Amino acid sequence: MKFTDLGLSAGILRAVAAQGYDTPTPIQAQAIPVVLAGRDLMACAQTGTGKTAGFTLPILELLSKGRSRPKQPRTLVLTPTRELAMQVEESVRTYGAHLPLKSLAVFGGVGMNPQVQALARGVDILVATPGRLMDHMQQRTVDLSAVEILVLDEADRMLDMGFIRDIRKILAVMPKQKQSLLFSATFSDEIRELAQTFLHNPESVEVARRNTAAESVAQRVIHVDRENKASLLIHLFETHGWHQVLVFTRTKHGADALSRKLDKAGIRSAALHGNKSQGARVRALNEFKDGKLVALVATDIAARGIDIDALPHVINFELPNISEDYVHRIGRTGRAGMEGEALSLVCADERAYLRDIEKLIKRDLEKLTLPGFEPSAVPSVSAPPPRGNGQRQGQRQGQQQTPRGNAAGNGQKPAGGQKPGGGQPQNAGRRRRGGGKPQDGAAPSANPGHRSGQRHH
Repeated sequence: MKFTDLGLSAGILRAVAAQGYDTPTPIQAQAIPVVLAGRDLMACAQTGTGKTAGFTLPILELLSKGRSRPKQPRTLVLTPTRELAMQVEESVRTYGAHLPLKSLAVFGGVGMNPQVQALARGVDILVATPGRLMDHMQQRTVDLSAVEILVLDEADRMLDMGFIRDIRKILAVMPKQKQSLLFSATFSDEIRELAQTFLHNPESVEVARRNTAAESVAQRVIHVDRENKASLLIHLFETHGWHQVLVFTRTKHGADALSRKLDKAGIRSAALHGNKSQGARVRALNEFKDGKLVALVATDIAARGIDIDALPHVINFELPNISEDYVHRIGRTGRAGMEGEALSLVCADERAYLRDIEKLIKRDLEKLTLPGFEPSAVPSVSAPPPRGNGQRQGQRQGQQQTPRGNAAGNGQKPAGGQKPGGGQPQNAGRRRRGGGKPQDGAAPSANPGHRSGQRHH
């Protein structure tokens, strides 16, 4: 199947082709016809699957053929984080480049006035975080009475972040008759309960098993004492020539402290977390994507929504204490058929987290130690060192690894030019939901798909 088989208009197809895509991913191939048919949709999609284009493209098609309204938004997309809101709106602009439709992203952390002025001029597609949208509703600077299509993107994450009351208030002021789309990484009981309140006879689409780690990601554990983690990380940067690494910490303070240590060692980095201003977060993301920063040290919520072509390495400087978040973290690499590597630096007091993660993903992770950084409480495990850029891992615990595509870390795009489609929990104050798992800002992406013959996951 090609994008040309999906019933999209020439202007949208031209924008898609300009991005180098001609073949939809599975979520796109299944979701786009459902949305074009005007049906409600409940879609389960992991990060990196191209879900953003799965709803962006058909919404643009529907709006381009419908009756225009000079002021009120006709589509509302709710996202859990600022970064995801920006990326969804960027996707709308990218694929709607040849259409006379206006879009706007509204989120907190920046001034209200520019958003108020833009809303007053009129927008067709409004992308918003629930908190800032509630601010506009309270100030009566937004009118949702003409919304024809509602999208809840990464609904599981929004529930995790405590947005359920805001979502219900937003739903209450919108027309009863509308098309509604819900995208989530899981179909937990809470998600199903929410869906029943506003979806009408929805089509259900599921393209990835729950809590499934990407097959294209080489996952390994390095045992090390906590006090030696920073030195080990610096050693890995210095010896393997890494150029674009996303490093996860559990806390904002930990992200700041590690970023300072990396900078002191000559490794250009920035911390990304909820206490950073919106301007600082956008600047750090852009510099990381442009290669000006070697490392981005992020907490889970802040990193949600990062969408980077061929991101080669994810480092868990600290394991998450919620096992599902491990899957979302490593989903930042190994996309679009590319190889990726996820390394976790694990100290003695994180072994329980590691056991929970292995139970969740139903596999034992390869474990190793590095000379000079052997932990005091774990026996040495013989294993090859982590890959450098452009290198393949040959043997893994005596088992030959099958090549999966271009080597990660060489800065190249996948053979078909695809960029995968998909930020994250500040664990402080989070409650753990039974079965719920935050997805894959993720991610969000403006990724429609991949060329013929490419792998996807």
